[in-house]
Amino acid sequence: MKSERMSVGEAIVRFLDNQYVSFDGQVTKFVEGVFTIFGHGCVLGVGEALSMGKHSLKVYQGKNEQGMAQVAIAYAKQNNRRKIMPCISSIGPGAANMVTAAGTATANNIPLLLFMGDTFATRQPDPVLQQIEQLHSATVTTNDAFRAVSRYFDRISRPEMLMSAMLNAMRVLLDPAHTGAVAIALPQDVQGEVYDFPQEFLKKRIHRITRPTPVSEELSDLAQAIKESKKPLLIVGGGVKYSEAGDVVAKFCERHNIPFCETQAGKTAIESSHYLNVGGIGVTGNSSANTLAKDCDLIIAVGTRFTDFTTASKSLYADKKVAALNMSDFHASKLDAIKAVGDAKAGITAVDELLGDYKSCYTGEISKAKENWDKEMQRLVGITADGAYEPEIQDRMPDAIEAFVKAHGKAMAQTAAIGVIRRCIPNDAIIVGSAGSLPGDLQRMWTSDEKDSYNMEYGYSCMGYEIAGCLGSKMARPDKEVYAMVGDGSYLMLHSEMVTAIQEGIKINVLLFDNASFGCINNLQMGQGVDSLCTELRYREADKPIREGEFLNIDYAMCAKGYGFVTYTARNAKELEEAIADSLKQTKPTLIDIKVLPKSMTHGYDGWWNVGCTQNPRNAKEKTALNEKKEMLEKARKY
Repeated sequence: MKSERMSVGEAIVRFLDNQYVSFDGQVTKFVEGVFTIFGHGCVLGVGEALSMGKHSLKVYQGKNEQGMAQVAIAYAKQNNRRKIMPCISSIGPGAANMVTAAGTATANNIPLLLFMGDTFATRQPDPVLQQIEQLHSATVTTNDAFRAVSRYFDRISRPEMLMSAMLNAMRVLLDPAHTGAVAIALPQDVQGEVYDFPQEFLKKRIHRITRPTPVSEELSDLAQAIKESKKPLLIVGGGVKYSEAGDVVAKFCERHNIPFCETQAGKTAIESSHYLNVGGIGVTGNSSANTLAKDCDLIIAVGTRFTDFTTASKSLYADKKVAALNMSDFHASKLDAIKAVGDAKAGITAVDELLGDYKSCYTGEISKAKENWDKEMQRLVGITADGAYEPEIQDRMPDAIEAFVKAHGKAMAQTAAIGVIRRCIPNDAIIVGSAGSLPGDLQRMWTSDEKDSYNMEYGYSCMGYEIAGCLGSKMARPDKEVYAMVGDGSYLMLHSEMVTAIQEGIKINVLLFDNASFGCINNLQMGQGVDSLCTELRYREADKPIREGEFLNIDYAMCAKGYGFVTYTARNAKELEEAIADSLKQTKPTLIDIKVLPKSMTHGYDGWWNVGCTQNPRNAKEKTALNEKKEMLEKARKY
C-alpha cells in the first residue's frame, strides 16, 4: 500500500480537504474552510500545516472559541447539514470555551467538528501551561468535559490513531439521525509527529447521505392510525427541513385536508402563507396551533424530538394518540408513539400511497383558528408605546416600566418592533435567534415564504448564539440579507464575532432589542411569585437590594460603531423604519439599537411549561403557581 510521510497536523488538513457529500445525486464539498484561534496548543501542530502545507481550505480567525464554534453551527444548519466548518483551539481555557458550543450542536443534531489542543502524550513536561492536574487520574484533562456534550469523543495519543478517529468522525457528522458535536483531542506533541499515512486514507472520499424508507409494517401502522382519525394535526419538525421534504409534506396535507404546525427547527420548511399552516405549537406556540392541538384526535409528528416546549411539558395533547416519523428510533419512540423510522420525504411519500382517498373531517375549524390568530397578530403589531401599558402588564411590574422609561426615555413595544421589521426587511431575508423572549415572539409572529430563512437555535437555547449564528448563516448564504435578532442580555454574553465580520468584509445586520433585562427569565421569576432579583440591568445603590437601583442606559450603537459597524438607535416605529431602510443601502455590517419596553413581548397561549418551583410557598402567588403545577401534572402525559 502506497503511503506518504507527513505530520499528524498535515494529515488532518489533507483529510478534511478531500471530504465530499452526495445527496440526491448532487456532490458537494463537505469542508471548505476552518475556524481557529491559535494558541501554543495548536499553532505549531495543525496550525503549521494550515500555514505551510498545500490545501484549498480557507482559514478564518475567530475572536472567541465559543463564538467561532457557534458560527460553524449556524453555517452547517443553513447548509442543511451538508457542509461543516471545523474549529481548532489551543488547550485549557481555549478548548473549554467550546464546550458550550458542543452542547448546542448536539442538542440540535447539527454536525460540528472540534479539534482541541491537549497536554503532551509523553507527559514529559507535565504540568504544561494550562494543564489541570487530577490527583485520581493522569489521563483526564480539560477536554474530557466534552464527553458529556458530544456524540463522539476521541483522543489521538499515537499518530496512527488518527485514521480510525477521522473515519468515525465522518460517520457521526453525516448521520442524519444522530449527528452532533465530534470532539477530537490532539496532544500538542502528537500533532507534530510524523507517520507514513496510507494514500487510501488521504484520497477523495464521497459520503452518500441516503433516504431510508420505514419498513412496511411501520408504514402500515402509521397509515392505519391516520385512517382511523377524524381530526389529525401534523407537526413539522427539523427533520422536514433537513430532508428537504417541505413540498412533499405540504402536498400530503393538501390531499388529505390535514392542518400542520411548526416547531422552532421546522419553521420555514413550508411557507407561512400556506392555507393549512397554523403556525408554531407548544409553549412558544400561538393560539391557532394550540387550539387545534387540544381538539385533534391524532398527532402526526414528522422529524421532531418532542421537547418540552413542543409538547407543552406533555400537557397540550396529553390524551391524544401520537404517531411519529423520524430518522431516529430514539425520538420516534417517545410519547409511546406509533413509530415509523426513516427519512421524512421518503416516509411521507410512502404513507401517502397507503392512505388512498382519505380526508380528515375538518370543515371550518382550520380557517377559524387562523382568523382568530390573525386578529391577535394585528393587535400585537399595533401596540404603541402608550398601548404597552396594558392593565395586565401594569399589574405585573409597574415600577420596572416606570424606572425603565426614566432611564431610557421613550421606547416601543417589542411586538410592534417585530411587526415593523417584518414589514421593512426583504421578504427573503434570513433571521437568526436563540434565547430569551424573542424565540417565543418569533415562533408565534414571524412569517416567511422563503424556505430555510429562519435559523432559530432553541434546542439548547444558548445565549450568545445569535450574532455568531448570523455570521455563519451569512457565510452560507452570502446572497441574502441576514439579521441577528438578539436581546441585550445575549448581546453582552457574546458579540465578539462582530469583529470577524468586519475583518472578513461580511455584511451582517444586528437587531438589538434593549429592554435592560433578561426579560424572559424575569417573567418566569415574577410569574412564579419570586421578587425580581438579578434579572434586570440595574445599578447597585448603597445599602439597598440591587432590584431597587436605577436601570443602566447603555448606548449599544456607540459600542458597535467603535468596531466599525454602521449603527442606528430607534425608539419608535418611524425611527426603526428609517434605520432599516438606510441599513439596506450599506455594504458594511450594521446594528440597530432598538429600545423596547419591558413586559411588551408576547405571552402564553395555553402552552404550559413545567418549571421547578418551591414546594414551600412564601406568598399567595407562589402558592398559586404550585397549585397550578399540581393541577397541570394531573392532566399531563406521565411518560
